[in-house]
Amino acid sequence: MAHAPAADQRFILDHIVDFAGLAGTDRFRDATPDVTAAILTEAARLCDEVVAPVNRDGDLHPARLENGVLRSSPGFDRAYRGIAEGGWVGVSAAVEYGGMGLPHTLATCVNEMLAGACLSLQLKPLLSQGQIEALEHHASDDLKALYLPKLISGEWSGTMNLTEPQAGSDVGALRCRAEPDGDGTYRVTGQKIFITWGDSDLVPNVCHLVLARLPDAAPGTKGISLFLVPKFLPDEGGNPGVANSLRVVSLEHKLGIHGSPTCVMEFQGAKGWLVDAPGKGMAAMFTMMNNARLGVGMQGVGVAEAALQKAVAFAAERVQGKTPDGSPGIIGHADVRRMLAEARAEVFSARVIGLACARAIDMATATGDGDCRARAALLTPIAKAYGTDIGIRVADLGVQVHGGMGFIEETGAAQYLRDARITAIYEGTNGIQAMDLVGRKLADGGEAALRLIAEIESDAAEARAHLPDLAGEVWQSAENLREATEALLAMDLNDRFAGAVPYLHGFALVLGGHAHLRAALADAARLPLARVMIRRLLPGHAPLLAVAREGASGLYDVGPELLGA
Repeated sequence: MAHAPAADQRFILDHIVDFAGLAGTDRFRDATPDVTAAILTEAARLCDEVVAPVNRDGDLHPARLENGVLRSSPGFDRAYRGIAEGGWVGVSAAVEYGGMGLPHTLATCVNEMLAGACLSLQLKPLLSQGQIEALEHHASDDLKALYLPKLISGEWSGTMNLTEPQAGSDVGALRCRAEPDGDGTYRVTGQKIFITWGDSDLVPNVCHLVLARLPDAAPGTKGISLFLVPKFLPDEGGNPGVANSLRVVSLEHKLGIHGSPTCVMEFQGAKGWLVDAPGKGMAAMFTMMNNARLGVGMQGVGVAEAALQKAVAFAAERVQGKTPDGSPGIIGHADVRRMLAEARAEVFSARVIGLACARAIDMATATGDGDCRARAALLTPIAKAYGTDIGIRVADLGVQVHGGMGFIEETGAAQYLRDARITAIYEGTNGIQAMDLVGRKLADGGEAALRLIAEIESDAAEARAHLPDLAGEVWQSAENLREATEALLAMDLNDRFAGAVPYLHGFALVLGGHAHLRAALADAARLPLARVMIRRLLPGHAPLLAVAREGASGLYDVGPELLGA
């Protein structure tokens, strides 16, 4: 990536998501403009100078397993030390355990930059951050005191062990078991798959959060508990001691993110400690997963940013025919300019949605306000699904802009597409995110969604005095979204699910139009990009919402024989 998008992030914090209001709370009063500028500047420098240079090595020289020992990609040790020693794992972690205690919004900015620099490596601190948050909220004081300082410093790293061969999206089907050991600990036995950074030679200890069932557990998700299972059992001094009874069975061979080891883990009576109460595993794990879902959405944005910068640089240099505006490169051709302009508009939209979600999380933390909590919950599936879909789409456009050279691995354009593809799948597929949006997130009668839509309409109405044409289109899109939301609320759940994905994307386009309208009001130089978003992309919300209102009508008439079964 040519450069981390710190300037764009700062603009969004200052003019779109009201970061100043967040910094005005007692909880986050240390997030002053000077501190914010320093965080963004230094994180950008780390990403540009230390992390981005190892991205290609991670792709060409994947993590490997040698005689049971995991070997990381070249350069990852140095880059990870830069992340850990700079304190970047603990940007938003509790000060009492060694964190910076800054808003999650700033951590989200840093994570996006890291993802754009090297997604394979960024996954490691992201998983640790999720574990840190889960332990902060659910672990005993003893576990916090032992594990949090080492996780926050990056000395140790964390994982999430949820998926089993028969239990993916259906978490309630998991079979991993835990039996009391008589001394307050438990013996965890079972196999987990798709475990990101399940082992590492970058840190002396890896701490696994494992979902498992106690002997008397109820069936389904209500019978799931959460256990902390370290690779090495801490000794009396809190240092890695004897090896626990667990191992990496194998590493998956993947389409992308080759530098990130995706492990099959086997626990063979491994010693673990219960986190929270028996049967509370899903609640504790969702604390981690909700953090990760926003983080994954911003991974999509980060990869999109990197892919777009690469495509723009290529288009400026690649000469093919005479261009209408006299540009020497293909960037002067109308269709190439269209691809790049639309990509830039959507990257901005997705970035705003993610940072607005992070800001709502922080405001809920700082004030305890229920409306902020509901806003964060509403925006999380949109940020995850839209951000990752944009990551894939922009990376795909990057290949297209490169033409035949984009299909040649040596240019590096294809890596962004291969790496981005997983983001729409892990931490809950984007279809599940959409179902969550129209299910749980509309379970309040649509109150949170309709409140947000009303804010967009109000802002657009005020903007008519300055940008009447664009403001009118944003207002009408919000009104269309309100009508579609009310229509979904009148449907049964399966009808909602059938239109969930187009509804989510229609919602995201409306949010993006609103974001660009506010950006153009704050800075006239951003008006051309706002026109691209509002005139060329925002109209796509209408057919999406029309499909969403169709429900499941006709879908089940397409039987297996018509599908080619």
